Amino acid sequence: MTSTLRAVGRPRHTGQAPRISAREDILDHAARLFTSRGYAGTSTREIAEAIGIRQASLYYHFADKAEILSELLEQTIRPTIDKVEEIERLAAEHDWATALYVLVLLDVHTLAVAPHNAGMLPRLPDVTRQPLFERSKVVRRELMDAYDRIASHLIDHRRHHDLRLGNVLLQLVEVVISMRRSGDTLTDTKRHAVAASALRICDVPEEQIWTAAAAADRVVGQFT
Repeated sequence: MTSTLRAVGRPRHTGQAPRISAREDILDHAARLFTSRGYAGTSTREIAEAIGIRQASLYYHFADKAEILSELLEQTIRPTIDKVEEIERLAAEHDWATALYVLVLLDVHTLAVAPHNAGMLPRLPDVTRQPLFERSKVVRRELMDAYDRIASHLIDHRRHHDLRLGNVLLQLVEVVISMRRSGDTLTDTKRHAVAASALRICDVPEEQIWTAAAAADRVVGQFT
């Protein structure tokens, strides 16, 4: 199964380097430094020097280092959350298995394209100690709740009374972070394997998983 997500975010070949904004450039370099040196071990001066700009120029775009971190944390989760409502509407035309499959594919994609594996930032002790991290936890809870809602339509409640799978499914998707950290290439086959595993956790029959995978592959492009 080949996902249309593989083309997302890739500029057409023009023979020239893709142009990004100064703000995106700051975020890109900050993500690299935060994930390699740690948040506490990186200063705004070092970020500015890595880019080749003055520290004062950096402050034109971001008030401080915490604001940079806050935006990077948002980038690892907000693109998925912003599509949840539309994903849930898929169930009316298809089914809840397809909706969950699409949600996982899009969430995997969000983590796969986060600059310099920024998805690992919430795992860093010096990040979790920051006051702004509490806001990030609230946003993550929002995505977890979305997984819970969709999964609740799939599980057999007679067998799984009061079972909430949001945290389990979210941790499954976040295997992408570990894969990137180990240098593993995230192929389309692996993306689909994660999505299929999510449906298996919800006791979706194999035949229905294949049907959901085919449907998801046809519609996932409309969310990008």
